[in-house]
Formats: sequence, C-alpha cells, structure tokens
Amino acid sequence: MEQLKYSLLKAINVSGLTFLEPVVRLCYGEEPREQLRKIGRFILIPAATFGLFLWAWAAIAPVYKTKSGEVPTPSVVYSAAQGIQDFHNRESDKEAAYTLTADDRQTALAQTEADLDVVKDLREQANRQVKQALAAKAVWLEEELGPINEEYAALKEQFAKDQKRREAALRHKAAGISQTDLTGKNELLAYIRGHQLKTEEEAATLADLEEERALLAEQTYPELSEALRWQTELAEREQYLQKKQEILSRSNRELKLAEQNEKLQTLKREYAAASGPQMLTLAEQMLQREERISSIAASEYAKPWTLPMQIVRSVACVFAGFFLATAIAVPIGILCGVSTTFMAAVTPFIALFKPVSPIVWLPISLIIVGGVITDPDDHWLITTLAELPLIGWLQINPAFIASAITVALCSLWPTLVNTALGVASIDKDHLNVARVLRLSFFQRLTKIVIPSALPLIFAGLRISLGVGWMVLIAAELLSSSEGIGKFVWDMFNNGSSATFAQMFVVVFVVGAIGLLLDRIMIVFQRLVSFDGAPAAI
Repeated sequence: MEQLKYSLLKAINVSGLTFLEPVVRLCYGEEPREQLRKIGRFILIPAATFGLFLWAWAAIAPVYKTKSGEVPTPSVVYSAAQGIQDFHNRESDKEAAYTLTADDRQTALAQTEADLDVVKDLREQANRQVKQALAAKAVWLEEELGPINEEYAALKEQFAKDQKRREAALRHKAAGISQTDLTGKNELLAYIRGHQLKTEEEAATLADLEEERALLAEQTYPELSEALRWQTELAEREQYLQKKQEILSRSNRELKLAEQNEKLQTLKREYAAASGPQMLTLAEQMLQREERISSIAASEYAKPWTLPMQIVRSVACVFAGFFLATAIAVPIGILCGVSTTFMAAVTPFIALFKPVSPIVWLPISLIIVGGVITDPDDHWLITTLAELPLIGWLQINPAFIASAITVALCSLWPTLVNTALGVASIDKDHLNVARVLRLSFFQRLTKIVIPSALPLIFAGLRISLGVGWMVLIAAELLSSSEGIGKFVWDMFNNGSSATFAQMFVVVFVVGAIGLLLDRIMIVFQRLVSFDGAPAAI
C-alpha cells in the first residue's frame, strides 16, 4: 500500500495537480487535521468560489439586454453545449447511414421510421402546450398590464386637457399685452417656458409607463419558454429523422450504386443489339456510366463541419505551428546560448519581431502561401496531405497553413529566449570536463548542453504552446480557416440568442483545451526537471 501511495504522490507531482496530494495523504491517515485543512483551502474554497461565480452569472445575466437577446445563463449555455453535441452526433449518424448496406440499412430504416412516428406525436403535444402557454401568457399580461394601461389612458387624457388649458391661458395672456408692455412680455416668456417644461415632464411620465409596458411584454414567461424550447428540440429531431429516412430510402450509396448498375446493364444489352453509329453513342454512355459508378463507390456523405470536428482541426493547426516554431526556435536559441556574438547578432531581430501582432502576420502569411500554392486543388502538397489516412479529413488548405505559420511566428520567441538562457546558464565545470574529455562539438551538444538546458527549454515550450493557442483562434477567425475561430465568427454573424449562447460554450471549450495543453507541457517539463521545483501552482 505504501508503494501505491508514493506512486500516486509522484504522479500528482509530475502532473502538477498538487491540490490532490492532501486527498491521497488523508486516505492513508497521514495527519488528518492538516490534510483536511489543505483540502478546504485548495479544493473546497475554489469549488465554492466557482459556484458563487455561477450563481452571480445566473443572477446578473438576465438583467443585461443585447441585440441578440439576454445574456445567456449557465443553464442556457449548458443546453447550447448539448445542442452542439446533438448536432454532431446526428450528422455522424447520417454519415453512417449513407454507407449502410443490405439488412443493416433495412433495420436502420425501420427504426428511423418508428422514431419519426413517435416524434410526430410528441410534436403535436408540444404544439398544444405552446398554444396553452401563449394563452396563459396573454391572460397574465392582461392582468399585469391592465392597471398600467388604465393609468396611462387616464394620465394621457388629463395631460391633454391640462395642455389645452395652459395654451388657452397663454393665448389669453398674450392678447392682453400691449406693444410697449415689456414686463408683460417677459412674464409671457416665463409662462411659455414653464408650459414647455411641464409638457416635457408629462411626456416623460407617459414614456416611463410605455417603457414599463414594453418591459412587461418582453418579460420571459417560464412556461412559454420551456414549451418553445421543447417544440424546437422536437422540430430539429424530426428534421434529422426525415433526412436520415431520405438517405436510407433514396440517397444511400448502396441504392445509388444499384440504380446506376441497373442502367449500365440496360446500356450493355442495348449495345449488344446495336450496330452502326448507334454503337459509338452507346459505348460512350457505358463508359460515362462506369465512371459515375466508380465515383459513387468512392463517395462519402457530405458532412458539414461541426464544433467537435473544428476543435480537432484547431488542435492540429496549433500543434503544426508549435512544432514549426520549435524547429526554428530551439536551434537558434542553442546558438545564441553558445555564442555571445551570435546572440548579439540575433537580439535586434528578437526585439523587433517579438511584439508584432498576429493580425499583422496573418495577411502576410496568406499572401505568401497563396503565392506558393496558386492552385490548391492541383498542388502536390495539398493533394498528398488529403490522401493521408489520419489527417486527410482535416482538408488542409492554404488558410490552414497560413494560420499555422502565424502561430509559429508569434509563439517561437519564448522558446528561443528560454533556450538561449538555459544554454548560457550551464555550469562551466561541465564544459570544462567536456574539454578535458576532448568531446566533439556534437557530443558536447547532445550530452551536456541540451540535457542541462532541457528544463528551461520546456518552460519556454510551455509558454509558446499557450501563446500559440491564443493566437490561433484569432488567426482562424480572420482567415476563415475551418476551426474554432471560424465557428465563433459564424455564430457572431448569425446574431441570434441561440448562437450567442454557443459563443459562451466556445469560451469554456477554449479554456478547457488550453488548460489541458498546459497540463501536458507541465508533465513534460517536470519529467526533465532535476531540481524538484514545482512546475505550476
């Protein structure tokens, strides 16, 4: 048991998840009071703080109105996340339905039709529920707005009478003022000014009542909101099942192939019985039909991009840029650490290019990549990447490459600087021993320089990966490269309350992935650290 304990503690230390250490020690009965105190400080208090954040968010969000509706609450954001996952699962299901054959297709079709009948019955119930909720809201509004409408009508009538009375009094007073009566004229101006101020006050009072009526009319009615949400969910599910039914009954690849093969057999029979010029026409039609059959046999379902797919593509893009940055930064950093002359030569470039924004780098990268890859459909690099089994579906294109280059240009600097610092900080005694042993430059590099500098190199790599992940979202947004950034841009342009909530989902997705990437780099950093210092708080 002790061996398991120390294995767990070592794993926790390497991963940087030090808040779990008191839990393990408490399980083994080691200083229970001290471990409980640490659990309260490092687990319970952060959890309570996050719960307080969610409560404050849920309380404040409905108060703030935007052109896209209310700011979504945590429950709405969670529902939006479920909707995103449901859309992905349904598209994957339709993709699988496209390739089903024989009995599997018939079984899936029967199940889909049965599900569709159930959903249609549920939709009728949902429609009735929406009508009932609308009627209930109308009654509620009438009860709430009744006193306000009565007050508004009474005030409006009273204000109109008061204005007419004041205007009549002003006309009467003006008629009694002579041409030389300056005092009377000044009094008239004061009366007119007072009349205008009073009219404005009355208009403001009516405007306040109108605003109160509008707020009540726009107020969310929980029963109606729930009924509409259920109705929308059922409508989306019905649409999905209808499309799946169409695929299984008419658009399935097996059915298309059977139809084309039947037409090909008909052409072959006609060709066998034909003669003269007709044979040439039928032969050309047969060849075209065979090409079409080959194309259908290799075809796949035209699955749209979903957020889970875009997440994978974004992660692939950030790692492509990260590896490119590492390949550039580590060698240059080693040379900077080894040679002060080289460091002096490179320092101006570091100082000049390090602050450059990704918004500046991206257009330059797009232009350069576009100049090299003028025709993506026929370029050898794009076609080769498209044929690779694991990454072909990512549809790597110039926008993807430009985004990766932008990530590399913005994220290489921490690795370069840390590598140079790590190499320059090597103990001189180690280098002296290398000279005594007459190690070659390559041997010194691989056996002393790089191993000694690894902790700082990985510290720089960790920072670079975090910078690259932040840069990538902006790069994808501007380049319209399919990824998380493109998803955010599409949701922003849509402008509905549903897409507004999905943008909040992306905030947590990006944060969670960034946290995971940071944890991964912490593990690598701890594995090459020799001083036992913690990698993260």
